[in-house]
Amino acid sequence: QVQLVESGGGSVQAGGSLRLSCVASTYAYSGYCMGWFRQAPGKEREGVAYILSSGRTTYADSVKGRFTISKDYAKNTLYLQIDSLKPEDTAMYYCALGRGYCWGDVPKHSDFDYWGQGTQVTVSS
Repeated sequence: QVQLVESGGGSVQAGGSLRLSCVASTYAYSGYCMGWFRQAPGKEREGVAYILSSGRTTYADSVKGRFTISKDYAKNTLYLQIDSLKPEDTAMYYCALGRGYCWGDVPKHSDFDYWGQGTQVTVSS
């Protein structure tokens, strides 16, 4: 299976920024679903940012205006730029890749077939 490796997490103060990276082990078609998810202790996994098959990006309401998802297809790398970090952003962040297309604003979890091991983001006030 495809292996995804996240990096770029760390501990920062509120208001700071991080850039998360996710490198895939093999080629992936650029039109397939791509996304970032996060999970905090005691909470359900939630999607925060997606690149849909159309190329359009969508975001969870809680991160709009602060998070930016992008990709570098030539490098098999997915990015998440996080600005204006808040303590409530503290979570393990996972990148995910699908094997097919997704078109709706909010892809379902089952649209994603490959998951990274996660990178921890901790934000202090």
